[in-house]
Amino acid sequence: MIEQTVDIPTKDGKTTTFIVHPERGGPHPLVLFFMDAPAIREELRDMARRIASAGYYVMLPNLYYRRGVLELADLPPLPEAEARARMFDLMGSINIPRVMDDTDALLDFAGRDPAASPGKAGAIGYCMSGQYAINAAARHPERFACAASLYGVQLVTDKPDSPHLAAQKTGAELYFACAEHDTYAPLEMVEALDASLKGAGANAEVEVYPGVHHGFAFPQRAVYDKPAAERHWERLFALFRRNLG
Repeated sequence: MIEQTVDIPTKDGKTTTFIVHPERGGPHPLVLFFMDAPAIREELRDMARRIASAGYYVMLPNLYYRRGVLELADLPPLPEAEARARMFDLMGSINIPRVMDDTDALLDFAGRDPAASPGKAGAIGYCMSGQYAINAAARHPERFACAASLYGVQLVTDKPDSPHLAAQKTGAELYFACAEHDTYAPLEMVEALDASLKGAGANAEVEVYPGVHHGFAFPQRAVYDKPAAERHWERLFALFRRNLG
């Protein structure tokens, strides 16, 4: 495997991006991996490595670069409540338009790297970033063949870039993995999402993972559920094979 960490110029500065791909057999299809709220960490890098080991060029960008933050572990320690408030403040510093600008920059960089295939790409996002993966597919329908939201939040909102609406603006195959127990995306929201996508004839699947909680795929979380996590990997790799090869 080849790994590098690159500061990629964007409209608002530079995003430190972890890139990993196989050493041989390239160029490899691009997969953009949008981080969850707790930011870049080795847990996410390991997940990126797992995807890359299956034959993909994976980019894991830091979305908090506008605030000068890369890893929360590097920040001064705070009591739990204050640390949580800090994380939510960082989440509020980004939004779909800003992350779509970042997506443009990431695609531009990948387009100039001979290790990355210029063909169809995929996008995935966990937690806060499920909406970003879906909107990336809507922003660049000519490039993204698939996208996945993994226990994503704000799936149905009154905004024009809500995932349930963005999903109707792309022909990409979309996959939504949702936890049965999720205060950030309750079943009522998931059901509304599913109904909207089916009503619009979107190329999408909404799957509820029974008995698990938000964050179930992260090995370092207390809510980690190995069978559900492995199911989500099975779904992702099948999605990639169908659409990216």
